[in-house]
Amino acid sequence: MKLELFNTEAINIWKKASGTTMPEQLHFELNLYKKLLGLFQVGDFYYLIFTVAILDLEFVSKEIETALGYQPSEFNIRMLMDKLHPDDRPYFLNFENKATEFFATLPIEKLMKYKIRYDYRIQKKNGEYIRILQQSAVIEHDENGGILRTLVVHTDITHLKAEGKPAFSIIGLDGEPSYINIDVEKVFAVSKEFLSKREKQVLSLLIEGKLSKDIGDILNISKQTVDKHRKNMLHKNGLSNTGELIGKAVRHGWI
Repeated sequence: MKLELFNTEAINIWKKASGTTMPEQLHFELNLYKKLLGLFQVGDFYYLIFTVAILDLEFVSKEIETALGYQPSEFNIRMLMDKLHPDDRPYFLNFENKATEFFATLPIEKLMKYKIRYDYRIQKKNGEYIRILQQSAVIEHDENGGILRTLVVHTDITHLKAEGKPAFSIIGLDGEPSYINIDVEKVFAVSKEFLSKREKQVLSLLIEGKLSKDIGDILNISKQTVDKHRKNMLHKNGLSNTGELIGKAVRHGWI
């Protein structure tokens, strides 16, 4: 999914959940948020405070530098969406849409009795992708039930789930019921394959160190056709050269 469309759809979803009033200035109460973090049972993590009314992050914890390599001051909601793996963007939108629908069904007194949990891949500053578990909970809402602020915790779970589709759950707190691995309606299409069969054949031979002419002979196609497939794969993934393409393909098991 293209980034511009992804950003637009995410903003539309969050606007549905936001309150009609602007929240007061954030007064960071460290002890309160440390207590809230205990609800997430985290290991290595960083956390964010997302203010829905302004569609941005008001706070980013210093642990993000260790986890992703970014300084807290340079990380905002736009960067988060930009660094989210392109294949996981439709999942992100479907999950956020489902979460918004769920909170809209709750009475006001129960808005802070649930947390949303799902995973996706995000790119570190060095270009590598890790899988994070995102857990979020409402920490402030208005008198009409509009969500003003959420606490968001990201935990690196790459060692637990290196591959596989993102999963979505709603976790009840204070005795409320939980809903695990919900089959979320696919409002936003998830692309199952982003490389064609021929592109995968070309990529496999590139990984083996074959030159375009050799690949053309093996596949019985012209060198120009091989180069066209290679350029298409670079364009699809926003890469600048074949070395980057091969490195990413090996890291993420495309073949």
